[in-house]
Amino acid sequence: MTPFGTRLHTAIADRGPLCVGVDPHAALLTEWGLGDDAGGLETFALTVVEAVAPVASVLKPQSAFFERFGSRGIAVLERVIAEARAAGALVLLDVKRGDIGSTSQAYADAYLDPSSPLASDAITVSPFLGFGSLDPFVDTARRHGAGLFVLALTSNKEGPEVQHARAEGGGTVAGLMLDHLRRLNADASPLGSFGAVVGATIGSTTEDLAFNGPVLAPGFGAQGGTTHDVRRLFGAAAAVLPSSSRDVLRLQDPSAMRDAVTRTNDELRR
Repeated sequence: MTPFGTRLHTAIADRGPLCVGVDPHAALLTEWGLGDDAGGLETFALTVVEAVAPVASVLKPQSAFFERFGSRGIAVLERVIAEARAAGALVLLDVKRGDIGSTSQAYADAYLDPSSPLASDAITVSPFLGFGSLDPFVDTARRHGAGLFVLALTSNKEGPEVQHARAEGGGTVAGLMLDHLRRLNADASPLGSFGAVVGATIGSTTEDLAFNGPVLAPGFGAQGGTTHDVRRLFGAAAAVLPSSSRDVLRLQDPSAMRDAVTRTNDELRR
């Protein structure tokens, strides 16, 4: 299979960089006039997919909002993944998994192996059990042409106590994670498949974000991140996916959601 980084590079060129988050939290279901149940979840999620998957380069379902409805919610998530990919969008499943040994391998098989009904183009992972704990994810991603987005500089207020801490050698923990990604992506062209999660609202950073891989930048739009922030923070990065959910999903009307994605991509390209 063509590596994820290559497919992402093509998708951004064809459709633009905006990543649309599919986050069916209870308040949003209520805002749509839907029940906070598996039926409401299904109506919401499949309406969003039908509206934006044909025009967005990446859709990012947040697994937790589906998992809370048990097996029926997971069944909806399986449909979201399949139908989004069938419409030409790449699916980045936001699961933030991180464990060791056989458990990591089981997670990797669940989300990255094409034989799984949850198989996605890429997933988010947490490296804070040590970057080496991600080896099963890395190996499985390489085997199946999938991608990873590793937490590095998140925008939540608690993040700095870990990510800004000093690692052996004097650099920060976040910088060490980026160094690992730099090595994984060293020989990739046109773009590596191993990305970083760096919040669009972190303000500034002295870390080197040029690691030949993509950056997922959550917090764009309703959470405060602007096009100016993206350009200022990530000018050296190989590819940036500003991620927005509420700015698109609160529109409800499929045509309005589709137009918002197209308009935002045009703005980001300029």
